[in-house]
Amino acid sequence: MNNIKAIWEANKVIASFTIMGLILLFVGMNQSWALALGIFNMSLISAIMALGVNIQWGYAGLFNVGIMGFAALGGVSVVLIAQQPVTEAIDAGGMKMFLSLIIGAVTVITGVLLNRRGVNKWLTAVVVVIGYLITRYYFSEAADLIEKVDPAITGYLGGFGLPIAFSWIVGGLAAAGAAWWIGKITLGLRTDYLAIATLGISEIILYVIKNEDWFVRGLKNVYGLPRPVPYEVDMQQSEWFQNIIAWLHKSELQLLTQSEQIDQLGIYVREAAVVFVKLCYSSLFIAILGAFIILSNLALNSPWGRKVRAIRDNEVAASAMGKNIKRQHLQIFVIGSAIVGVAGALLVTYDGIFIPTAYQPLRFTFLIWVMVILGGSGNNLGSVLGAFIIWFIWIQAGPMGLWVVEMLGNNIQEGGVFLEFIEDRVHYLRLVFMGTILLLIMRFSPGGILPEKNKEL
Repeated sequence: MNNIKAIWEANKVIASFTIMGLILLFVGMNQSWALALGIFNMSLISAIMALGVNIQWGYAGLFNVGIMGFAALGGVSVVLIAQQPVTEAIDAGGMKMFLSLIIGAVTVITGVLLNRRGVNKWLTAVVVVIGYLITRYYFSEAADLIEKVDPAITGYLGGFGLPIAFSWIVGGLAAAGAAWWIGKITLGLRTDYLAIATLGISEIILYVIKNEDWFVRGLKNVYGLPRPVPYEVDMQQSEWFQNIIAWLHKSELQLLTQSEQIDQLGIYVREAAVVFVKLCYSSLFIAILGAFIILSNLALNSPWGRKVRAIRDNEVAASAMGKNIKRQHLQIFVIGSAIVGVAGALLVTYDGIFIPTAYQPLRFTFLIWVMVILGGSGNNLGSVLGAFIIWFIWIQAGPMGLWVVEMLGNNIQEGGVFLEFIEDRVHYLRLVFMGTILLLIMRFSPGGILPEKNKEL
């Protein structure tokens, strides 16, 4: 028994990922490869997001529950960078909107400078109020003009029409900028206050996104976003792709008549096109996740990483050694948030649509934290493993719940009150599974499946 345990501990990483790979293969062979690759791709994106949170919590002990706000900034970046500009809206109110934003920025900067130089507070207040009224006047007029331009389809300024891959970088920078501003204000707070502050600020970010239609259409969503991979329709019409699929299924098609061959080949091509596009996404996400893991591991094992963990383990001792605690926390907070922003941009890119109402604390805070805790906080590969496990269970909870109901139905009289009660609440089983997993991990393996390796600092 001890030998088995020792072997498991020595090969835990390889064994864990091998098991997850086999499970995905099982889904592909018994359900569909499109579903298996869909789970795989969403797991990769969630892993990137979990990696950002793990850097904040596992490296520095920063409790950030405003994850959805940073992810939303990444999603907004895709719209602002990759979408084509709406020229009619820009002509109608673009200049007035730009002017209002400039006046607003000048007002804020002027107010701060006057306050720092000790100018009379009443005079400072008057300057700020006048600047605000002028800003509000131009802003309201510009927003109305922009939102009236074909609101069913556009009603916003659009983006810059740049390559969508550039939006991933901008998404990370936008989240990093917001994190720097938030961190300068909140990182001096205690852990519980920091959590409340980050949650509140993320809600403010989402409130602005949902209610400013001129910006990213508000609740009307932005669809038709460009993609970094081919479209399924284009692949289906591609001659070389059709030839490859025909060659792969040559033995099966030869048994059919010519008309049946055409119909069956069309079915094979459509299915293969979906799988091919998802594989293209997989290659992109794997490359990005791999780059982040390599860079974060190099940073963690460097003198900088040892200093960060020393601060996490004992702030008093680190401060006594002359370390700037707040500055170090700010660096970690910005880095982790930037990675979350990139993940948010990748998610919108993969979905092809930006939906502000989809940003819910359950999906973008609770699930991500469960991934980090389950995999093992402080271990980057643990966050990746936790993302795969949790997302797989989150997606497969429905089929698993239906299977449970079917099994109960075979042993309980049909029409029973208990069976009807379970059938009406199958979709809640995913929440039950998440809570159960979290409780089991906290009870039997508090460090997660792949806990952080203790290293001498």
